[in-house]
Amino acid sequence: MADDLLSQLKDMTTVVADTGDIEAIRRFQPSDATTNPSLILQAAQQEARRQRLGEIARSAIDLDDALDAVAVKIGSEISELVPGYVSTEVSARLSFDTDATLARAHSLIERYARHGVGPERILIKVAATWEGIRAARQLEREGIHTNLTLLFSFTQAQACADAGVTLISPFVGRILDWHKAQQPEADFSGDNDPGVRSVKRIYEHYKGHGYQTIVMGASFRNSGEILALAGCDRLTISPALLAELAETRGPLERRLTPQGAETRPPEPLDEAEFRWAFNEDAMATEKLAEGIRKFMEDQRKLESLLSELRRG
Repeated sequence: MADDLLSQLKDMTTVVADTGDIEAIRRFQPSDATTNPSLILQAAQQEARRQRLGEIARSAIDLDDALDAVAVKIGSEISELVPGYVSTEVSARLSFDTDATLARAHSLIERYARHGVGPERILIKVAATWEGIRAARQLEREGIHTNLTLLFSFTQAQACADAGVTLISPFVGRILDWHKAQQPEADFSGDNDPGVRSVKRIYEHYKGHGYQTIVMGASFRNSGEILALAGCDRLTISPALLAELAETRGPLERRLTPQGAETRPPEPLDEAEFRWAFNEDAMATEKLAEGIRKFMEDQRKLESLLSELRRG
């Protein structure tokens, strides 16, 4: 009898847990994990975790200090459970400020060092705006690894590869959401899924030109999207979908396979070229703006929670 789909997937793709839930990470044993305000809010629903967040918040200098302290504390705990990277997000409020992103990234790395976690274990997570990509380029030159998130377009992927970022997170499900809203009667199942097609195009471009940037599919709406990208460098998956894959048996076909570089990389995009090409992509421009707003919505909720805990 065939193994479960999760076990087979782990043989061809590095599986990342899209959760801040320590127990879920223990259960599914992913290679990498991530933390952000949305996931910390979910974790804060547990009373024991909420009490610990309160202790951290009350010892912080101010709210920004509390936000970073909480993120690094949870990230440090996660680093003890996974052998690979832990992604930690720079505030979405800084998405259009390169210098402030750099300062916040350096602060996070210093905090991790105080917890005994070295920079080789951390991915600084930054929105894939032009300013975020410029910050990531500088961080990579300093030996600090980056994860460029809210990535919806080939243009963003090109610029990230040009910048030498460690990893990108193309958002499969949110791309599908946009296209379903535009064409509610269309068949977007399987290989017709526009989010799946986007990741495949990026993956083939990277491998065909010898880019070292890791492609990590993210934001899945169903297990079919995950199976259609089996073989991608990394896939970050929610606990619910991890459980579904772990409970399902059957053969799993590898869909993406790295090929040797075939041609030299194209010339890097300059700022004007990037902004024009990105502006031409209605889906990407809308979803990036929406994504930053949603990230900030959850960050504000976390800020409110931490402010309440600081007073308590």
